[in-house]
Amino acid sequence: AVAWPWLGQQPELRVMRWGLGWLRCGILICLVGDAARQQWLLLQAWRLGHPLVGSLGMLGAMVVMPDRQAGEPSETQVTVTATEGGYRVDLRGELHLVVNGADPFWLRMTILFLRQLEGPLPRQGSRATREGRRPLVPQQKLAAWFGVAQPHISLWEKWWLAGDWANLLSLNSVEVLTVELRHQIVDVLARFPWRGVDWVYTYLREQGVAVTHDQVKQAARDSGWARLRLTLRRFFVLSPDCIRPRDESLLSELLAIIDQLMNQMGQAAGLSPQVQWEIAHLQTGAAELGLVPTLPGAVPWAQKLNWVLFAAQAPLENGVVRCTFCGCPAERRKGGQPRSKRYRDKNGEWQMVAVYRYCCDNPACPYASFTHLPLGLLPHSPYPLTRRLEVLQMYAWGRSTYRRTAQACGIRPGRAYQWVRAFGQDLLPVAALFGVVRSSGVVGIDEKWVQVPDKAPRGSGRTRLPKNRHWMYVYLAVDVYTYDLLHIAIYAHNTAASTRAFLLALKAKGYRPTVIVTDLRPEYGPAIEQVFPKAHHHECLFHAMRWFHTQIKEIYGADYARTHATREAVELKKRIKAALQAKSKRTAQKRYGDVISLRQSYVAQIPEAAAVFDSLERHWPKLINGIESITIPKTNNAVELVIRRFEQHYQNFCGFENLASARLFLGVFEKVYRFTPFTSDAQERVRGKCPLELAGYDIAKLPMAQVCRGWALSWPLDLDQDVVPNVERSQRLCLTAHPICCIIQ
Repeated sequence: AVAWPWLGQQPELRVMRWGLGWLRCGILICLVGDAARQQWLLLQAWRLGHPLVGSLGMLGAMVVMPDRQAGEPSETQVTVTATEGGYRVDLRGELHLVVNGADPFWLRMTILFLRQLEGPLPRQGSRATREGRRPLVPQQKLAAWFGVAQPHISLWEKWWLAGDWANLLSLNSVEVLTVELRHQIVDVLARFPWRGVDWVYTYLREQGVAVTHDQVKQAARDSGWARLRLTLRRFFVLSPDCIRPRDESLLSELLAIIDQLMNQMGQAAGLSPQVQWEIAHLQTGAAELGLVPTLPGAVPWAQKLNWVLFAAQAPLENGVVRCTFCGCPAERRKGGQPRSKRYRDKNGEWQMVAVYRYCCDNPACPYASFTHLPLGLLPHSPYPLTRRLEVLQMYAWGRSTYRRTAQACGIRPGRAYQWVRAFGQDLLPVAALFGVVRSSGVVGIDEKWVQVPDKAPRGSGRTRLPKNRHWMYVYLAVDVYTYDLLHIAIYAHNTAASTRAFLLALKAKGYRPTVIVTDLRPEYGPAIEQVFPKAHHHECLFHAMRWFHTQIKEIYGADYARTHATREAVELKKRIKAALQAKSKRTAQKRYGDVISLRQSYVAQIPEAAAVFDSLERHWPKLINGIESITIPKTNNAVELVIRRFEQHYQNFCGFENLASARLFLGVFEKVYRFTPFTSDAQERVRGKCPLELAGYDIAKLPMAQVCRGWALSWPLDLDQDVVPNVERSQRLCLTAHPICCIIQ
């Protein structure tokens, strides 16, 4: 048309020019629409929370679209091909990756993934990596896209190639936690183990160390210090002054393991690996602290004493002599000549008897030889067994002091004290004779405080300095209907752990009470629920009324009954007493509701009165269950009776020497009480019977019962075998390879 104007005026050429113009406009419109569609997709991705697509839109420049025809659906395919050194992954099609920018872990993994991508041709114009590669995306672009420092990306690649997963994968902050910085943090944690993470962070910042709070927490967690400090605080007291073991934690763990062991014994199940692991920890810790229990040495005359008092002698064997210490038969004498044993008879005259020494062939026996003595004579003592029993009978049955007993028997007071105390260790436990003693299932529990002095240092003699005395607590478990003393123990502290230990010891004896009666001590409730979950816990109504009276005195004053302004306190006391003394549960519940309705008016006058109503609401479910019940007693009078008997012996004993002697005396008191009959003026049901007889045992022929009845010691020493209800068990105990005192311990 330019060269030949006349040709441009032709109709054919004008139509062609018109069509080309519209084609150009259409192409421009399509390009503008496609650009608008791309921007719309980016805007939608930003609104949906895809930061990698929205804010980092430049990442779209990395997407290489494969050639395809218009209208052909996109194809997404991932192929993995095995190569000589590993695998090759090919990505084709439209792929996208959504990464949360607030998660440092996934952010680092994404950056490392992008650094592994390679194009068809190596990238030019940049330095190769440590492994000689030239990735498709350089570090500079990644640092700009993701807003991180380029040296951090280089450090992450270094950890990736070195396989340092602890540094690469365990950090929860974007900041790099170097090994040097971690060492500084751990050093401060170790120097001040009683301090927490917050204090360590503040301390490091004050010293000019560029560290974040998250880095301090991560260093404590990765190094294991957080777990170590948690374990230390569980078993030790951490303070600037010292680091000492925490007794409460060791005791609670020990009681928990004992409870598990008894439950598994009841189910005839073996020990699990976890229980064995915990037992090993306890044994090792106890050995480190010097708390390994040691069994007492064998007492030569222990077996003979039990043979005499409980008829627990093994069947006589003609020509067989058994070792006094281990019970094994001895076949050869040590020498052919007898030795003379000197002793005092019942008239106090010196007598002589010929005895022989024998060799013990048992390699496990701690003694190589022993002296075979007649039944009434004791090794290393000129006093026969009957003389010691006279001292025990006069002290226990006569409820005398050991000084008066010594004066009557013609011996020193210290000797009488030692003889009486020794019976607590040397006598067989009642469970060895009768097994698990019969019980009604209703058990009362209470405690009695006693003073136990510290033992004076050896060699100091009678020092003028007074001994330090500590309050200790004697726990008693008594059958409410037979008055039998099921268990007695002394503990240095009156705590929840002591209560639980006492209940576990009662459970270990084989008792499973259905009802447990206690006072209002708060430690009893949780301990009973743990040890005896099926038992009904009842609280004594007498102790409850005394406790409420004490609370009213503390709030309104000791002389509240005399003052005119505190008539409300007298009325409150009468209403609570009437509710506790109701004959039926219906009446008690009605009176209880009347008392609770007075709460608002009493609290409005004196706010401290709320404690009385709170205490009544808390204890009421365990108080009302004893009202109108034929099995649950209202009070704990049975235990109080035994405590009064214990106080008589304890006062006559003139106090304890130390904790060990106190436990020995408890052993004496338990056996003496259980075999001693009640007086002739007691209630008709128990008159003239001892607790074991009330439990259904016929022990009239046992010498121990005769000692506790005050009869003369005139029985023969060769006793019948049919007077012990559990004689087979007693024979097994006497014939065992261990000394009898070890069994008692």
